[in-house]
Amino acid sequence: MKILQGIYTLLFGVAVLLFFGLAYPHHLHYQEQYQLFLFDWNYVWEIVRLPGGVADLLGRFCTQFFLFAWVGALIIALLLSLVQLLTFRLANYGWLYGLSFVPSFLLWLFLLDENALLGGIWAVLLTQFSFYGLLRLPDGWVRHILIFVAFLILYWIAFGGSHYYRIPHTFPTLFYAAWFSAIVIPLVIYVIPKSWGQVHKPRQQHILHSSLFMLTFIVFGTLVWKNANFKAEKVMQYDFMACHQQWNRILATVNAEKPNNQIGVTVQNLALAMHGMLAEHLFDYNQNGIAGLLPDVQSDATSPIPTAEAFYQLGMIYVAQRTVFEAQEAILDFQKSARCYKRLAQTNLIIGSYEVARKYLMALQKTLFYRDFANETLPLLGNEEAIAKHPEYGRLRQCAYGEDFYFSDHTTPEMLESLFFSNTDNCLALEYLKAYYMLTGDREGYTQLLQKLSVKN
Repeated sequence: MKILQGIYTLLFGVAVLLFFGLAYPHHLHYQEQYQLFLFDWNYVWEIVRLPGGVADLLGRFCTQFFLFAWVGALIIALLLSLVQLLTFRLANYGWLYGLSFVPSFLLWLFLLDENALLGGIWAVLLTQFSFYGLLRLPDGWVRHILIFVAFLILYWIAFGGSHYYRIPHTFPTLFYAAWFSAIVIPLVIYVIPKSWGQVHKPRQQHILHSSLFMLTFIVFGTLVWKNANFKAEKVMQYDFMACHQQWNRILATVNAEKPNNQIGVTVQNLALAMHGMLAEHLFDYNQNGIAGLLPDVQSDATSPIPTAEAFYQLGMIYVAQRTVFEAQEAILDFQKSARCYKRLAQTNLIIGSYEVARKYLMALQKTLFYRDFANETLPLLGNEEAIAKHPEYGRLRQCAYGEDFYFSDHTTPEMLESLFFSNTDNCLALEYLKAYYMLTGDREGYTQLLQKLSVKN
């Protein structure tokens, strides 16, 4: 029977791993980019000194590994499997073994939400570990004192926290249902008479165990699949590819399935422009007017980031910097973003604000996966010759505006014309300018542009 139970736990863990690794990987990338985990005692203390801080810290520590989707999927699979095993260990389930998977499935459903934070899973685990240890203490007054002290400590490290969901003042029902079930289900098992469902033949025991496990797995597995937000996953995929400048992969993706959301169209057009194909192949793909070219910047933490990537590649460094900074400030739980810190370091380096760039790079030096970038970039500060020779920063410095002008949040041809005619090597700006006239149907503007180009040549 123990072998069979171990197989069920393994099957559950593999299912979680495959789901997040294959079907939901970009939700994990999304989580990673909206935090900045620092190996710094001041950072750690600022977290653990708050109620629920230990669970929050453990969650943030694990989330930094979500930069690699399969590693993140493995972490989630291990944590949810551990929740199931501890739920099982808290009671002698017998034929009700399948119920030990309920808290883990509820937490799986909770994690489908991009605003669900991993600290919540650790809060459940810390609670279970505490109960598991307390139930094994010998009876007596010492046990009662230890239980009282343990509850005070547990309240501080896990119960009292509010950082389990990204949106403040929101009650994550699924999370608390999972937390409640992880404690209540074992207690209910204790009061169920052992004679209920008791069978003596091993074959009948296996059938009973397997039936309840399969019923639990089918019901909750169906709920997981139906509640998964695959539309958001696709949007996050485009954002991830733009972040890592995977232009070829973007084109392969849009050729297979045309995007029908603003972020997808924005990233699609940027990839086309990076290959010099935007003006020529503009209407071979879904478009959203000029809103799919350089959308108006919104006051949230997600939608401005791909637009900021287009600003950055065009050489609109100040605009990109402002957009990224405002997006970071709009993160709902007031965390900092490793992705935004990296881009802010780059933009300040390009415009020559070296001390500001140094501030961001010094912070990134305290991270696990951005440390190499910081160490490679710090020697460039103030080194004008090295920056000029850099394939990315040198090019973007040359592409920047040659004169000051009033900037509007709305895309205008004057912005793009200023970019291109300040540096006619900025082919990206020309691609966007042609696309702007084509999307707005401005034939006169397009004709005048062609005249200017002929005079320039």
